[in-house]
Amino acid sequence: MLVREAVGEVLRRHRVEQERTLREVSTAAAVSLGYLSEVERGKKEASSELLASICLALRIPVPQLLLEVSRQLVAANPAAADPAVPVDARAARAAVVALAPSRSFGSGETTCFAA
Repeated sequence: MLVREAVGEVLRRHRVEQERTLREVSTAAAVSLGYLSEVERGKKEASSELLASICLALRIPVPQLLLEVSRQLVAANPAAADPAVPVDARAARAAVVALAPSRSFGSGETTCFAA
């Protein structure tokens, strides 16, 4: 699950629990109805300013939103939140090598990658 999807689900849940329409919340938040709909469906990433405006319109504190999003992400992937789960070192190394830029410089045992 992506963060933007979890944010959207939490926002939509609060709006529905309050029995409010997209139009009501979008007007109160000064956000277009279409954009709010895309945020709720997890199609758009909302800026922190936009999230603050939507949270104000829904009368929920931003930290509460973030806490609920965090809990939802953990529930969707409990192993990711467990520090006791070992990381596959070979997979991690392969990811770093795959992301490494093609240019490098350095000498001896230390190599630095340039962006």
